[in-house]
Amino acid sequence: MPDISPVYHALMAVAGQTIIGTRYSLWGVGGALGCLWFIAREHTQAEYRWITMLGHGKRANMPWWGGFDLRVWDMASLLDWLVPMVACIAVYLIIKYKY
Repeated sequence: MPDISPVYHALMAVAGQTIIGTRYSLWGVGGALGCLWFIAREHTQAEYRWITMLGHGKRANMPWWGGFDLRVWDMASLLDWLVPMVACIAVYLIIKYKY
C-alpha cells in the first residue's frame, strides 16, 4: 500500500492555513505556519534517524548539523514536508489572484 501521509499532512497544513486565512485574512501566515509545522517535524525525525543510524544511539554523538545530513533523508521524508508546502503555496496563490 502506498504511503499517503504526505496527503494527510497537506490537508492538515491547508486546514490550518484556512482557519488563519478566513479568520484574520492572513493566508500567507497561515500557510507558513502549516508548512513550518511539518518541516520542523520532519527535521526532528531526521535527527532521530541520524542518532539511530550514525550516532550509535546517543544524542550526544550528534553534531548540530545531524538533522541536515542527506544520508538520513529519503523520498518519503522529503515528501512529508514538500507536499504540504506545495499545497499551501497553491492555496495562497489561488486566494491572492482570485480576489
